[in-house]
Amino acid sequence: MITMASDDRAILDSDEGAGRHRRALALVARTRLPFVVGGGYALRHYAADVRETKDLDIFVYRRDALDLLDRLSAAGFETTLAFPHWLGKARIGSAHVDVIYSSGNGLAEVDDDWFTHSVRATVLGLPVPLCPVEEMIWSKAFVMERERYDGADVSHLIRACHRQIDWRRLVSRFGSHWRVLLSHLTLFGFIYPGERECVPAEIMRELGRRLEDESRRPEPEGRLCRGTLLSREQYLTDISHWGYADGRLWPHGSMTAADVANWTAAIDAEEGPENASRGGR
Repeated sequence: MITMASDDRAILDSDEGAGRHRRALALVARTRLPFVVGGGYALRHYAADVRETKDLDIFVYRRDALDLLDRLSAAGFETTLAFPHWLGKARIGSAHVDVIYSSGNGLAEVDDDWFTHSVRATVLGLPVPLCPVEEMIWSKAFVMERERYDGADVSHLIRACHRQIDWRRLVSRFGSHWRVLLSHLTLFGFIYPGERECVPAEIMRELGRRLEDESRRPEPEGRLCRGTLLSREQYLTDISHWGYADGRLWPHGSMTAADVANWTAAIDAEEGPENASRGGR
């Protein structure tokens, strides 16, 4: 266990809400571990006050997650490795910190690009690196639970940041799951009919050509359901009763059977929209 100096523990002894988030963020910065701030605080920077946030989301390399949780624990947080395949949690009073290194569906692993393309900003009065807008769109695009859908966040980010988005890098991030990106870009034109030019026409044409080319190829053999990459609950019938392979598992995905079982078992344990499952941020 890492022992923190008394002043590190003291920074969390007072204030509620944003005040404790600020003190927690200062503590994270003092560890000198590479990190970026995501979630609601990053969304507020990129797209203004579109919604409130209750959590401070800290994205780190997988290799650094346990170290950061230990340091938060030594500073007085109650910590847990909530889901070993992607998420740790820390709490003290009303201050909640999520330590994130992947996503609930196992796709959005934190890698060098999260730091190389991070944006410097001021959060809660502190200069910190923010999650790149491309990684925010990529991870949020797959969150389509019954009780939580991050599509509005994706559209708000595109509307506010379309000039700074590296569109080629964004398409590359989605890789073989480019249909998910196309679905959000199509909806963007529906949501903001007067701002369709925010999405470059060449990107829409490229993805449209992929769709056309795909329609000419034979359908893949086997029964595969990738709906589990969008919702951990709403496609369970497909894989448990209808004979579809789970798109989260090898050779289609990166999660193990134990990861899936743990992620699924938590559905009943989490009550209310405030604890809703989050496939990404």
